[in-house]
Amino acid sequence: MRYTKMHGAGNSFLLTEDLRGELRGEDLSVLARRLCDEKTGPGADGLIVLEGADDADVSMLFYNADGSLGEMCGNGARCLARYCAERGLAADPEHIRIRSTAGLVLGRRISEEQYQIRLNDPSVIEHRDVPLADRTIACTYVELGDPGIPHAVTEVSPEDLEDLDALRPLGRILRRSPVFPKGANVTFLCFDGPASVRAVTFERGVEDFTLACGTGCGASAVSLAAAGRMTGNTLTIHMPGGTLFVAFRREGGRICDLLLTGPTCMVETGDFSL
Repeated sequence: MRYTKMHGAGNSFLLTEDLRGELRGEDLSVLARRLCDEKTGPGADGLIVLEGADDADVSMLFYNADGSLGEMCGNGARCLARYCAERGLAADPEHIRIRSTAGLVLGRRISEEQYQIRLNDPSVIEHRDVPLADRTIACTYVELGDPGIPHAVTEVSPEDLEDLDALRPLGRILRRSPVFPKGANVTFLCFDGPASVRAVTFERGVEDFTLACGTGCGASAVSLAAAGRMTGNTLTIHMPGGTLFVAFRREGGRICDLLLTGPTCMVETGDFSL
């Protein structure tokens, strides 16, 4: 099986084409676990399987490193947009159409390495308190798309973001809290400017912090805009693996048309024995 490894701001993926259905006899969940584990494969945060689509350039099936099927992945879709543009799978690199489980994702090339996608609009924005033994954590719960990618966003101090080992146990607790019936990707953030934050996401399916999370960036912008913490329509997010940018539009009380922009990188191509 031929694969291409890419990353978006350090968020890593293995992409493989299945445009003719050659992988239909494989258990893709098991395959994702083997490929994403550095002990048994190239190692990555997730696996993206490219399939044909009638209403898009390609369809993406996204599997987390633990083999679970994800609704969509923002940085993964940005990497896929570059892959499609450079491999001739997109008729127009300025208008790339990707079908995902969470809905249609539109992408475009900004430069050789910078790619942008339109994230799925939020279908749920709710304040939810998570009770712990010694305190309550205030979160904004956001789902992007329908079915939505679940995110919990909470603010922490700058000192908390400096010590991820100390923050990790809280990430594990919030990720599996019954307050979030589908589980949740958990983004911790703090402001470092009027329209700029530092953030890190504990990702569902990876079960640890990743270097970047594209949908986590989108959920962060939605959370802050819905709470009135932002006056403009753009947010810069500094994550451990790089900087991403989210722009959005307000339509009455709705937040929509979220555009996620950031770097992509081709790492390697190789063959994996099934």
